[in-house]
Amino acid sequence: MLEKVKSFISEVENATAKTEEEVESFRLKFVGRNNVINDLFEEFKQVPAEQKRELGPALNNLKNLAQNKLKELSSTVSAGKSSSSDIDVTLPGAYGVEGSIHPISQTKSRIIEIFERQGFNVEDGPEIDNDWNNFTALNFPENHPAREMQDTYFIEKNPDILLRTHTSNVQIRLMGRKKPPIRSIMPGRVYRNEAISARAHCFFHQVEGLVVGENISFRDLKNTLYHFSKEMFGKNTKIRLRPSYFPFTEPSAEIDISCFICGGSGCKICKQTGWVEIAGSGMVDPNVLENCGIDSTKYSGFAFGMGIERITMLKYQIDDLRLFSENDVRFLKQF
Repeated sequence: MLEKVKSFISEVENATAKTEEEVESFRLKFVGRNNVINDLFEEFKQVPAEQKRELGPALNNLKNLAQNKLKELSSTVSAGKSSSSDIDVTLPGAYGVEGSIHPISQTKSRIIEIFERQGFNVEDGPEIDNDWNNFTALNFPENHPAREMQDTYFIEKNPDILLRTHTSNVQIRLMGRKKPPIRSIMPGRVYRNEAISARAHCFFHQVEGLVVGENISFRDLKNTLYHFSKEMFGKNTKIRLRPSYFPFTEPSAEIDISCFICGGSGCKICKQTGWVEIAGSGMVDPNVLENCGIDSTKYSGFAFGMGIERITMLKYQIDDLRLFSENDVRFLKQF
């Protein structure tokens, strides 16, 4: 019987398999329910005691060898099958999908780049501020509609703490701590208590600019925005200024550019007028300068503000403001 066990051990050690059928044949013979090793253990019960000391370890060794060999053959056949039939090495490799910069961030970076080349530096400030920096110092009268809860988000109904409605609060803080000359832009997120629609949202992004110094004129304002418009929308862009009103500037003007889609002939973007509005602007009101401790008899300045979403919608012909904040991959992957 010992010779039979040694013969099976040799057979197991030398066993090979190239197909699943050969692996299954090995399993049935050496590991299956009715395998030859089980038969040997039955015979082992009838062996004289003096032979069991040598035969027992040999049987256990055969059993372990058969189980390990089955694992080896199974993995070898599986690996061979995978490499030969499941994988097509001629196919191109699979690469992860790369992300992209959000269109609002792209436009913001482009605006900052244009103004930095004109000598502006970037300033930032808090999104939660007080009434003085957001309204009073900017010459808003006490009964102005913007001070009402229907237009502004106040913190816990505190009439003095609010979510800023424009980045002009950064201008006030800047003029309060820095002496002229000042030449800065203030990009950031602002909040208005408005119903969300294709043309309005409760939060959006602005870039405001401020220049304060000696002998600053309206001509400087016009030339600054003229250069920006050509850089942002193309060298053939024209601008026009329409009289307007803002509490913090006097005189004030709305800035329009010639429609870069139709060239001024009229289209749905410009509503057949040939012009599209991009910003509000004006000379800083002397009261605002005095509120910030700047001598209005010595210094003058201009300010302007534009919505980043507005510029982005014009540049990429987007017709729904909500797309910027809904995280729809179908929209975002276009950028």
